[in-house]
Amino acid sequence: MAITSVGIGSGLEVDKIVTQLVELEKAPLKTLEAKAETITSKISTYAEIKSLTDTLNTAAAKLSRDSAWNGVNISASNSNVAGAMTGIAQPGSYSVQVKQLAQSQTSVIGNGAAGVGFAKDAKVGAGTFTLTVGAKTFDITLTASDTLTTLATAINNKDSGVQATVITNADGTQRLMMRSKNTGTDAQFSIAATATDPGSTLGQIGSSTPGYYTVSQVAQNAKIELNGVEVESTSNTFADALPGMSLTVSTVSNSPTLISVAADTKAMKEGIQAFVDAYNALNDKLSALTKYDPDTGVKGLLQADSTTVSIQNALRMMTMNIVKGGGAFTRLSDIGIQMEQGGSLSVNDTDLTKALTDVSSLKGLFATKSDSLGANGGIGVNFKAFTDGMLAYEGTLNAKTDSLESSLKRNGTDQDKVLNRASTLESRLLAQYTALDVKMASLNALDAYVTQQVASWNKSTS
Repeated sequence: MAITSVGIGSGLEVDKIVTQLVELEKAPLKTLEAKAETITSKISTYAEIKSLTDTLNTAAAKLSRDSAWNGVNISASNSNVAGAMTGIAQPGSYSVQVKQLAQSQTSVIGNGAAGVGFAKDAKVGAGTFTLTVGAKTFDITLTASDTLTTLATAINNKDSGVQATVITNADGTQRLMMRSKNTGTDAQFSIAATATDPGSTLGQIGSSTPGYYTVSQVAQNAKIELNGVEVESTSNTFADALPGMSLTVSTVSNSPTLISVAADTKAMKEGIQAFVDAYNALNDKLSALTKYDPDTGVKGLLQADSTTVSIQNALRMMTMNIVKGGGAFTRLSDIGIQMEQGGSLSVNDTDLTKALTDVSSLKGLFATKSDSLGANGGIGVNFKAFTDGMLAYEGTLNAKTDSLESSLKRNGTDQDKVLNRASTLESRLLAQYTALDVKMASLNALDAYVTQQVASWNKSTS
């Protein structure tokens, strides 16, 4: 009978023997798996470090720019005058009195001295209708069948800056209203007409017959008195009256409105606090990763990791840099920012608030540009440059991550090698024990036959 299961012929517990030998061959796998888990954790951790570094980079970059220190708040004593930033406005106070609002021109074409309307769909008459806006003229050719409605459509199609609309009275009669799209005297317009039939409506308009064409609202500029000086604008917004600021008016006023422009110290303070918070978040993370607890013997994941330790030391050193040529403040401690035990920064609100009264020196502390050698820059400039290098494509953090990912890949290769060796061993052992089983089965059969023959021989001899 053929052997169908390894161990039957030999009587040995082959499955158990093979399993134990294969497990011994796989023993290095546990060490490799544990190492892979550690490497994976480090890769994830460096991703967190990169994210925190990016936050610090953003906060430092903001403090390194002029815009962080040029911000102002604009307020008005009367809501009829509103100020808005258009650039870098200088702090100060301004008196604004609104004398006149800007308005657009409105003109009406009616019928007769009383300005009544034409009959519905009445014919205007053949000829040429000319619209003049500023220095530009727009000619419209009319036929005998054209009405106020077709004239309005033709005016609107000219894109002249004048909008035409047919308005209908309660009695059904119609008039043509034309209105400049923009306000101010630059947008005022006039009309002229040359008719084929002088007696037609178009002919009456062309001859300036009273009541056929009326300017119901004249175009005018807005006028204000700015610190007693009269200023005009074609709209109700004065974009260039004050450098870096625009003014918008809404109502004529009998008394001046006070416009105050003050440094936005609140935004500056928030920017500094955001920088401190970002620094502390990164420092705390690095401290937790590199610490060692002698009482418990627990090590941080990156304890003794040279890259992490180097980053932390460099960051702490930069907080103690002395900035020259920036003004009254030369170090962070001058504005109430101190380093605490463990490397974190703390902010003394009173000292910082006092420092915000000298915006120029505060700007110098953070935003002083580096020299030609890349040294002697402000705190914000230095931190931005350092974190830029860390975050660069070939920078510290990406290089470390790439190194860890390479190690993880090699670890995976080593695990595959262990598994392949174990698989090869298992196949070889099963082949050897299968051969042994066949041989043992053959010997067992021969033994049984010999025993049977001896027994028969003994019996026949007796």
